[in-house]
Amino acid sequence: MKAATLKELKVELSHASHDELLKLCLHLAKFKKENKELLTYLLLESESEDGYIETVKEEVDALFETINTKSYFYMKKTIRKILRTIKTNIRYSKKKTTDIELILYFCEKLKDLKPSVQDSTVLKNLYDRELDSVEKKIKLVHEDLQFEYLKELERLIV
Repeated sequence: MKAATLKELKVELSHASHDELLKLCLHLAKFKKENKELLTYLLLESESEDGYIETVKEEVDALFETINTKSYFYMKKTIRKILRTIKTNIRYSKKKTTDIELILYFCEKLKDLKPSVQDSTVLKNLYDRELDSVEKKIKLVHEDLQFEYLKELERLIV
């Protein structure tokens, strides 16, 4: 089955009644976990972005505690999973400040991790890549926020 374009979907949704839209949204939520998470963000958490960021940080903390530090191979797998989770949550929000704060928090947690990620080339490259990406994103926000984020970024650069 070929998926319809966004324009076609928008036209069809504009013709749907309130009850039909409600059924469609609930059906989407049942179909895939990401859809349910996105609806949760849009309906319940988008009003309080700070609360959303704190929720994601708590989830990241819990995931960092599950890291198997016996070998860098297992660390790498779990760290990539954590980063994937963060990127998904960033996609829900679409706010640059949320993006920057969550990636900076991830890098901070990664820097404090024992054994150090600096001893693994793969993990060090991942860390450096995230710092580079957040540095580019910082340039896109307001000057006052840039100053604070750049201070935090400098603290993380090894």
